[in-house]
Amino acid sequence: MPDEESAVGSSVEAVFREERGRLLASLVHRFGDLDLAEEVASEAIEAALVHWPTDGVPSRPGAWLLTTARRRAVDRLRRDKVLATRLAVLRAEAERADPAPPADADRDLPDDRLALFFTCAHPALAAPDRGALTLRFLAGLTTVEVARAFLVPPATMAQRLVRAKRKIRDARIPFRVPGDDELPGRLPTVLQAVYSVFTEGYAASSGPDLQRVDLADEAIRLGRILRRLLPAEREVAGLLGLMLLVHARRAARTGPDGAMILLDDQDRGRWDRPMIEEGRGLVVVALTGPAPGPYGVQAAIAALHDEAADVASTDWPQVVALYDVLLNLVPSPIVALNRAAAVAMRDEPEAGLALLDELADDPHLRGHHPYPAARADLLRRLGRYDEAAEAYRSALTLVGTEPERAYLLGQLRAVTAE
Repeated sequence: MPDEESAVGSSVEAVFREERGRLLASLVHRFGDLDLAEEVASEAIEAALVHWPTDGVPSRPGAWLLTTARRRAVDRLRRDKVLATRLAVLRAEAERADPAPPADADRDLPDDRLALFFTCAHPALAAPDRGALTLRFLAGLTTVEVARAFLVPPATMAQRLVRAKRKIRDARIPFRVPGDDELPGRLPTVLQAVYSVFTEGYAASSGPDLQRVDLADEAIRLGRILRRLLPAEREVAGLLGLMLLVHARRAARTGPDGAMILLDDQDRGRWDRPMIEEGRGLVVVALTGPAPGPYGVQAAIAALHDEAADVASTDWPQVVALYDVLLNLVPSPIVALNRAAAVAMRDEPEAGLALLDELADDPHLRGHHPYPAARADLLRRLGRYDEAAEAYRSALTLVGTEPERAYLLGQLRAVTAE
């Protein structure tokens, strides 16, 4: 029977991975404590591994897990009066702030994930903790997997998660969806938490690989959840569209040996066309209406890249115009850097280099290797090889991943030979 047990185990894992965020959100909504929710959710999974091989996987596995977990939580609270009293106080406060009837555990698993999104991405939490909590409780990653995502030891991540949960408890951060008056101010924090996960997957900060596709996939899955939960929010559509349009190029960004391939040299036939079409549709949603947001504008820029047959035929004037809009929305040196690169393509390398030189003293760019790498590329195109070599050396002191390092070393050797 090992094959059958293995199949059931796989079913449990698949169900739990898919339902984990909803299960935890429902438990936190009911009991008001992340630690308790985690513990009884794990006990429910253990129970499923015992009962499902003999009884079969239930028709509504999520509801089965929730019912089991809630019973375990009630048993725990009966034994621990101190915990029960503390949670009762928190629960009463939450009910006064946002009264809502408890979910019926015998029905389909309720979807309280939107409240969990806002809890994990609360402004009172440190930015790295928001991303870690989002991956742990909404993407369903284990502590070890979250540690791998943030490139820290599992023990360090475990301590970070404990600290963040303690902050939620001690600061009495409410488990609820913000009201209409609060939503515009709180939603960007949630979107940034998801996007930070994606950017680490798309362009790893360090390590042997240029990109971490599994992490980018998780961010897109979170984006899809948010899109279902907040269908009227155009910036949610913009974020999901941006991630899809960028992730569509994943297969062409590296060679068989993992070497980095720049946009100019990518085989666009390997780009994921269905993903691009889905992303383009979301751009339309994000830009329909007044005052587009930064994610919608970035998605529109990504769409222009994906629609072009090659780099030369890209609509660079429109790309620059969109960067102008984005720079007004988000006055960031990173946006200014990207705009300068686009200006160099629209006009000439000298124009882009002049804009980059204006950013030379910005402290945010000093430790950011794309800045000297962009200068080196423009200097190389202008035939100023000694200066290009110096810029490549500067970039090499800052670069994090091995494929980027190998690319920059190759460029350095080329300009040195010139």
